[in-house]
Amino acid sequence: MNRKIVAAAAAALTGAGLVTAVALTPSASAGQAVSAADQVQSEIVAALSRDLKISPDQARTRLDGEQKAARADSDLKTRLGSSYGGSWLDATGTTLTVAVTDAALEGTVRAAGATPKTVTRSAAQLDAAKLSLDARGTSAPKNVPGWYVDATTNSIVVLANAGAEATAKSWATASGVRADAVRVETSTETPVPLIDVIGGNAYTFGSGRCSIGFSVEGGFVTAGHCGTTGTRTSNPSGSVAGSSFPGNDYGWVRVDAGNTPRPLVNRYPGTVPVAGSQEAAIGASVCRSGSTTGWHCGTIQQKNASVNYPQGTVSGLTRTNACAEPGDSGGSWLAGDQAQGVTSGGSGNCSSGGTFYFQPIAEILSVYNLRLVTSGSNPPSSTTTPTTTTSNNPPGGTWAAGTTYAAGATVTYGGASYRALQAHTAQAGWEPPNVPALWARA
Repeated sequence: MNRKIVAAAAAALTGAGLVTAVALTPSASAGQAVSAADQVQSEIVAALSRDLKISPDQARTRLDGEQKAARADSDLKTRLGSSYGGSWLDATGTTLTVAVTDAALEGTVRAAGATPKTVTRSAAQLDAAKLSLDARGTSAPKNVPGWYVDATTNSIVVLANAGAEATAKSWATASGVRADAVRVETSTETPVPLIDVIGGNAYTFGSGRCSIGFSVEGGFVTAGHCGTTGTRTSNPSGSVAGSSFPGNDYGWVRVDAGNTPRPLVNRYPGTVPVAGSQEAAIGASVCRSGSTTGWHCGTIQQKNASVNYPQGTVSGLTRTNACAEPGDSGGSWLAGDQAQGVTSGGSGNCSSGGTFYFQPIAEILSVYNLRLVTSGSNPPSSTTTPTTTTSNNPPGGTWAAGTTYAAGATVTYGGASYRALQAHTAQAGWEPPNVPALWARA
């Protein structure tokens, strides 16, 4: 994570402040409601309805409010400066709370339509305290699965498996963080990076499989544990140009000539456009795409979380309840049409639920000086012969680009029969003999 912490932020974690609750009511007129719905694809609304158990109208209202929340939070963060204490949305996604520490700013807060309430610590102070824990991450007990900044309680939460609460508290205290700034919570999490060595996706490396995150100019971003720098990838072909894990969990792949990055995310089936990368607030809905489990949604629970994987601690992650499983690693996280990050790991699965983490996109783009390919941009098309082409006399068979295939479906291509290994929507270049991640000879 980016550790540019202002020195003053490391001062004693004391002082008074206030919390502001900003009501974000949806647009009242039918015309405005239609406009908001037009900005969100029906597929996203349907997924939110399914996973958050709300109606389509409630999903549209929520998305509308979350867009307003993101703009309000960005504005207040700038205006409040060092007094900013973090922000979060309520369970309905309609009320944004912004914490500040200077009571003299109450007038500014009220002028923005907020209701004040006191808190103790600023976001910078909380981040500085958590940085002390991060510095001792290598000595964290194995039964401490992670720790994070919890803006809603204005504290640092250290997770501990049952019976290890005292050990977790002692470790946190030894890190130099004030006891009144730390809360220990009992957790059943046992996080591991979501990598599947069995293989089977549009992007593989050696005997492993991960998921593409987002297209950037020249390639795509993904998880750092999905291959070290120099590792060759297949489907699409390329090389890992940068990778950081543990500590962080991000990387990017520079694709070979003939592969063209697109501003799209697979919704299994169908696609979702990527329009930008505006950060969503805590409490906002978020959906993720991965090659193992497809498309699932949930909400953002906390930010700036550290996770103690068996391979080492990763910091700066975002904590969510949107499920993922091995092989989903590196996959896309979206809030509406805004890129949020790439799958890191988690504890649980898509049958029983659990807690899951993603690496925020902003840091990846910044560290490697990358530019996100969005639906409003015009990335250059490939100027060389694609790695897989359709000749003037294409092989016969029942396989066809644009067709959605369920796992187990059978097709013929080039005189051979193939069985689908996972559900997907076929694309040009994903012909069965070229994509062993998706098809096996029957």
